[in-house]
Amino acid sequence: MLDEGFFGTANISLVGNVNRDIRISPIPPGSHLFADGETSVTSVTETVGGGGANSALAAAALGARVAFLGRVGADWLGHRLEQTLTSHGVSAYLKKLSGCPTGTSVNLTFISGHHHFLSSLPNNASLAFEDLDLSALEGFDHLLRADIWFSDAMLYGGNERLFRHAHEAGMRISMDLNWDPQWRVGSPAEVRRRKEAVRLVLPLVDLVHGNIRELNEFAGSNDLQQSLRALEDWGVGAVVVHMGAKGAGYYRKGFLIVEDSVPARRQVNTTGTGDVLSVCMMLLDQERRSTIGEKLRLANLIVSQFIAGEHSLIPAL
Repeated sequence: MLDEGFFGTANISLVGNVNRDIRISPIPPGSHLFADGETSVTSVTETVGGGGANSALAAAALGARVAFLGRVGADWLGHRLEQTLTSHGVSAYLKKLSGCPTGTSVNLTFISGHHHFLSSLPNNASLAFEDLDLSALEGFDHLLRADIWFSDAMLYGGNERLFRHAHEAGMRISMDLNWDPQWRVGSPAEVRRRKEAVRLVLPLVDLVHGNIRELNEFAGSNDLQQSLRALEDWGVGAVVVHMGAKGAGYYRKGFLIVEDSVPARRQVNTTGTGDVLSVCMMLLDQERRSTIGEKLRLANLIVSQFIAGEHSLIPAL
């Protein structure tokens, strides 16, 4: 029977964002947030942020061998983030740049389940292919490219060079198709250009990961099945679908397999569930004897335990 013990035999390398997250406990949304005043919250916590760094920490906490490649400023925060990664079992290969501060995101969480991030991420925005120590990928079976939208240098050329290197090394490649901050504020022409840059590298990608809203927005559709077919037509091997309370899905060759979510006993962690789900499915991608349904069920169970605070996967700073 498939269980968590398999994670101790798996490995993954990741390229993506690393920054500080300031997280608040859930609050009611409303117009009062746009007026002068103050809103009391139950808690404010400081954690590692960035989809890439969070995924690396989750994979290491599950027992996998992990390498993370990214960029930080040559400042106290960059040093603190590096220490946190390494002390939790992640081999961190961080390019340090003077004059480019390490970034911070403020994560506004609402009781409706929605989130809004206020971010200043100069270190992640300046990430370039030349910053990556490709020797760190040796001996790894899977590469995740997280946070694909934040660096123009990676978006326009860097990702392709990275994927081709990984492909030639025989690695499986995942891409987290998360929300592009430009989708709501950029010009239509710029948004189309950015989407096209991602579509060009999709034939090199084995697994795309995203929630329904992200997948539909990227594909320009309001129908999940249509969006999944479009991704397949653009060359993607398979898609891991984050479906929230409805569970998780896996789409390949025209078929979508869905497994129900596992109810959490309580709600402690409200963000990071998508990163945890994807990490589980990437690590389980290396297990050949189990069915997709078995993998989805184990991933859903771990996500439930993470929500309930029973799995400590993303540490505080």
